Formats: sequence, structure tokens, C-alpha cells
Amino acid sequence: MSTKIAVLCSGGGTNLQALIDAVEAGTIDGEIVRVIANASKAFALERARRHGIPALFISKKQAGCDAAFNDQILEELQKAGAQLVVLAGYLPLVGAQIVRAYEHRIINIHPALIPAFCGPGMYGHHVHEAVLRYGAKVSGATTHFVDEQVDHGGIILQKSVPVLEGDTPDTLAARVLTVEHEILPESVRLFCAGKLGVDGRRVHVL
Repeated sequence: MSTKIAVLCSGGGTNLQALIDAVEAGTIDGEIVRVIANASKAFALERARRHGIPALFISKKQAGCDAAFNDQILEELQKAGAQLVVLAGYLPLVGAQIVRAYEHRIINIHPALIPAFCGPGMYGHHVHEAVLRYGAKVSGATTHFVDEQVDHGGIILQKSVPVLEGDTPDTLAARVLTVEHEILPESVRLFCAGKLGVDGRRVHVL
């Protein structure tokens, strides 16, 4: 029986598209049952609708507070019967109530090699700017399970890319995004195939 997947997004949704493509190609034994965005103009919502996936915007401002906002998201996840939650370029912190309800069932993609260049404030171009400022020679992307700390849960997959002379945050971001589109669908494929085992901080590919 295929896994029911919900995807949370904040922006353009290229990682969402990579997941949709993998599901439609039969690579992932799962079904994307809901896409939720915290930004009304997130193109991810349009991507979902083009593929017939129920998509909705949930406003933190209208919810009134973080707790109510996360309660609304959790309610939607449960209504959709989601068994796995994927954060695909999702910027808000995931509420503790969601983390507890979906322990070891929330996968995030981060545009750096955790534990480097991660944690509060390290998202999007801030990450690539920090990598270049530091003078790192490699960067990359990491998928990990989500816990109640930022970018902290057990690492599933990592893939590196070189940092090249003359790189800008844009050129580095584009190179990292290419590997994000590889390791996020692969991590979801492994989860849906029952091939990820968690032992404390260690995630084993079975």
C-alpha cells in the first residue's frame, strides 16, 4: 500500500516538482495527498494544482499565533491521512505538536552539509552567502528527519558539490539545488519502501 505524503512549501516548489515527477514516474511508492504553503503566492500551490493535488494556503497572520497556525496544519495533515510529511523549501519552524505527532516521519531538505551552515537564520541564500564568506571548498545538501531543534534531526542522505572560484550565492545555490532534486526524492523513496531505520541520531539505510 503506497504511502500518503503531504508536502509543506514556502516558495517556488522545485523540490516539490522533483517529488511529483518521481511519484508520477513510479520511482516513489507513494501518493502526494496534500500540499500546504504558508505564502499565498507560493508557486508550489500552482504546481500541485496542475497535477491534481489538493493544495491550500494557511496564513500564520490569520491564525493569530504560532500554536494556532501549527494546529491548523496538523489538522489538515490528519484530515488528508498523511503518513509522511516532507518540508520542501518550507521556512517556518515546525510546531512541536506536529513533530510529536509525526516523529521520524518528517523529512527536511537543507542546502548545506549539516552540521555546517545550519540552525536558526540559516535558510535560502543566507546559507550560500555564509559558505562563501567562510571560504569553504565544498558545500552540498542534506536530508534529515525533523525534531524539535532547527536542522538537528538524524541525517538521511548528503551529497556534496564543489565551491568554485568566482562563485556567487546564485551560482552556488543552483549547483546545490541540482543535488537537492536528487537526494530528496531518493530519501522519500527509501522511507516509502520501509528502508530507513532510526537508532538514536543515526539513520540506517536498510
